[in-house]
Amino acid sequence: MPSMPKRSPAPQRRTAPPTVGTAAARHPLVPHDRFFRHIVDSMRNGVIAIRRDGSVALMNDEAYRIFALGRHDDIGRPFTDVLRERPDAIRALAGAFELSHLPNRAELRLKDIDRVIGYTLSQVRDDHGDIIGAVMFFKDLTQVEQLEERERLRDRLASLGEMAAGIAHELKNPLAGIEVMAGLLRRQVPDSKDAQSLLADIMSEAKLANAIVVEMLEFVRPIRLQVERTDLAEVLHQAITLAESKARRGDTSVTLDLAPDLPEIEGDRHQLCQVFTNLLTNAFEALDGHGVIAITAAVAPIETDPAVAHAPTPTVVVEVADNGPGVPAELTDRIFNPFFTSKPQGTGLGLAIVSKIVDAHDGRIDVSSSPEAGARFRITVPITNAAGWFK
Repeated sequence: MPSMPKRSPAPQRRTAPPTVGTAAARHPLVPHDRFFRHIVDSMRNGVIAIRRDGSVALMNDEAYRIFALGRHDDIGRPFTDVLRERPDAIRALAGAFELSHLPNRAELRLKDIDRVIGYTLSQVRDDHGDIIGAVMFFKDLTQVEQLEERERLRDRLASLGEMAAGIAHELKNPLAGIEVMAGLLRRQVPDSKDAQSLLADIMSEAKLANAIVVEMLEFVRPIRLQVERTDLAEVLHQAITLAESKARRGDTSVTLDLAPDLPEIEGDRHQLCQVFTNLLTNAFEALDGHGVIAITAAVAPIETDPAVAHAPTPTVVVEVADNGPGVPAELTDRIFNPFFTSKPQGTGLGLAIVSKIVDAHDGRIDVSSSPEAGARFRITVPITNAAGWFK
């Protein structure tokens, strides 16, 4: 009997690995996809990519941080839901499908979280050139914006200071002469009550004008810091005493909450005392004898910008808060400008001098206010000044 031809064995069918309930198991990543994800997650810029139907295809950790959102498994969700707390970002991202020319470089201000971001938009196209999605790359520019604003303010103050110094010198001598001559005239009419009262008013107004001139000269004069190891606790206690001598405290309560491990800083003790004296004096005047002033001081968490090359510097944050009427929202950006004041007898230089001293210490001052919570001034100063970075 002829032998039957041997059959080749049937090819074995590969079975798919068992699925697990996680999204990663349902959509396993090949090695190059996994490497791509690691690249995106390691970027110092925020990245968010969406598909044509509006679902999120990718969003890295930096994007969550910049938008101040909690991290969730948002892949596949509508980007309008993921970013619902940031409507300005939604509008910018939605424009990727509507605009014919996408911005290569644009800025977006997120007022609710007080943040400025710079972003660029790109369309994602498939092999046939059809648009299948969009991607936004963005970076937190808040610190850069603040530095630029400080530089602009410095330029304005420099030009204003030259003019003010000349005017102040020209006014100082005539004012002193008016005060002296009014005093001599008072002695010549001792029996006239009307003349005595009128001359007393002239002398009082001359003294007030002279005080304004002195404050103007103090403002325009370059600050030369006498840097030494400074105990902020002592500075704050002294500032409270000095503020009480300048404004009526009344029944206003002052609380002082200082961190037990508060370190000494490198700064000018007298200049820093002037900063907190001015802030407390303003708070006493705003409360008009009734209310609470809370002063806190603590070592701040180090805030770093990845784009900054030098090592991060630890800082101390001092907050002076009151429960008064607060600063109107439309005036918040102007209160540090020279000669701006809402007080009938104010010179408008107190907070400008405060800002100048804080800036000289390589620090920053921020203000937040509302009619319900009052005003809160936040002063951040480095523990070691800029010169100490290179020691």
